[in-house]
Amino acid sequence: MSYAWRDGNEVRLLINGEEYYPRAFEAIRAAREEVLVETFIIFEDKVGRAFKNALIAAAQRGVRVELTVDGYGTSELSAEYVGALTEAGVKIHVFDPARRVFGLRTNLFRRMHRKILVVDGERAFIGGINYSADHLGDFGPMAKQDYAIEVRGPVVADIHRDTLRMIKPASSEPSRVRPVTRHAGNARLLLSVRDNQRHGTDIEEQYLRAIRTADHRLVIANAYFFPGYRLLRELRNAARRGVKVTLILQGQPDMPWVTALSRLLYNYLLRDGVTIYEYCQRPLHGKVALVDREWSTVGSSNLDPLSLALNLEANLFIRDAAFNQQLYDHLLGLASEHCKSISLARAIRGYWWRAPLIFVGFHLTRRFPAIVGLLPAHAPRLKSLHTRDDGELTYASEPPESPLPQGDSHG
Repeated sequence: MSYAWRDGNEVRLLINGEEYYPRAFEAIRAAREEVLVETFIIFEDKVGRAFKNALIAAAQRGVRVELTVDGYGTSELSAEYVGALTEAGVKIHVFDPARRVFGLRTNLFRRMHRKILVVDGERAFIGGINYSADHLGDFGPMAKQDYAIEVRGPVVADIHRDTLRMIKPASSEPSRVRPVTRHAGNARLLLSVRDNQRHGTDIEEQYLRAIRTADHRLVIANAYFFPGYRLLRELRNAARRGVKVTLILQGQPDMPWVTALSRLLYNYLLRDGVTIYEYCQRPLHGKVALVDREWSTVGSSNLDPLSLALNLEANLFIRDAAFNQQLYDHLLGLASEHCKSISLARAIRGYWWRAPLIFVGFHLTRRFPAIVGLLPAHAPRLKSLHTRDDGELTYASEPPESPLPQGDSHG
């Protein structure tokens, strides 16, 4: 679903956990009426504990706190952690929880991958940053490079509405908040979300429109890059017509097989003039892009099959020259200081034995949506999580007629 473009917003770029967590936790501590959170991952580390404490303090002073997590990404929370939240009044909802089979998580597909925080209908945060210490620089060499944005203005009403839409199957409590819609800045913003019903390609379509109209520069920094054929073709076409197309991808991956898949596409892109860098300082977890001197995007959606055809995702699309330039300067700095450039000669090295894999990988991007349609359909639900008197975690029962509309059909 893509909402309308909203004028009059203020947007702030937040780089890594060092910038995101202080702003997000300060907003929660200042909440007066309502805190709505969606996240893929919470770990019980120093960030997860600080997050928990901020939510508990808000709930104890009478703020409505609704926390939605993914049943795959957040599957390790202890009863003590959950109990402390629920006893304070925090309502916890789990998207598509599933029992482990032989110790393995089975809910691999159609994840709730969104990362959203809305406070009092006045401030919202959206991006790719989870609540875990691996988004902080002091985590070590595997600390993630990632991005989020903080926004005020009319677009917050759309984010607030969509977050309430997500929890509606599990929470009947109406919101007491009337979002603030007065102008707060000069940025024009659009919220776009991907679901598995009628809006399976909305985020991808926003990318495609921007790429097709690019006439100067195009920069994509994306953690998991294995997009569909349409997007690959438009990137190549943009480079052919003289646009400076730059990709910043993982060079120190947290999952090496992801980089291996991305590299299958390098030859196709490089031979038509696309510039590719691999970021080598730390694992790249960002999902950001910019086109020309005004358009940008920050959100949760990777450019890979999971995000583009299966997961629930949310991106903000931004038209603001100052923000675009700030993001461009930052990404250019990453490329020049912490990346290695990939040449065509390097990409085709060993081509003779990789050619079959490249052929399969390339055509997989063309056929993936149809392949996904062969997966068994299921209707993921939100279930509210509680702790019983004996300390065990349990889910509240829910009526059978309340499946989430976002996940009840093929991607």
